[in-house]
Amino acid sequence: MKRIFLIACFFLVLFLGNCQDHKKSIEVTIQGGEQFPDFLVGTWKADKGGWEIVFEPDGKISSAVISLGHVRIKPGQTTIIPMKLGGKGVFKPGMWTVQYLHQQRELIVEIAIENFHTELNGEIVRGNTRDIFIGPVSNDGNLWWVERYTFPEYIVDTETYQDYKLPFDPNENPWENLIFEKITE
Repeated sequence: MKRIFLIACFFLVLFLGNCQDHKKSIEVTIQGGEQFPDFLVGTWKADKGGWEIVFEPDGKISSAVISLGHVRIKPGQTTIIPMKLGGKGVFKPGMWTVQYLHQQRELIVEIAIENFHTELNGEIVRGNTRDIFIGPVSNDGNLWWVERYTFPEYIVDTETYQDYKLPFDPNENPWENLIFEKITE
């Protein structure tokens, strides 16, 4: 029940934030405190999936390595990379959000890729995706235990299939447990 409440609050904050300013690429909300905690500032790396998130002192994300191609993306900037087998990958981020609940030590992050296009040996995968990370931060500030929810929309163009939308049922989309660890430099 707590998770449902947190997700509902997250989407309400996201909706209200989007109504105020569509030009922002990242929205930060701090509840129960005046500023983003210092212990969250820095680089956080997940134990699987290739995820990495870099938080700035104001709570904004300066970059993230996403699981889709393990590409480093910056909010508000389109990233173009060469593919190993030829072609290129283009990743355009959407709105990213960060929410921190001081009392619960709960960190909620949404990373949206508004549009991506990858070419592999003449075959194309394109679409968009949205990943939501929800979880508590350890008392020592070094671990963030996350439930990751992903909402992909992938379309493929191959010799066999043209404009084929890969099936996705959000009701059958299980969450994934990740553990992010703060990387000390």
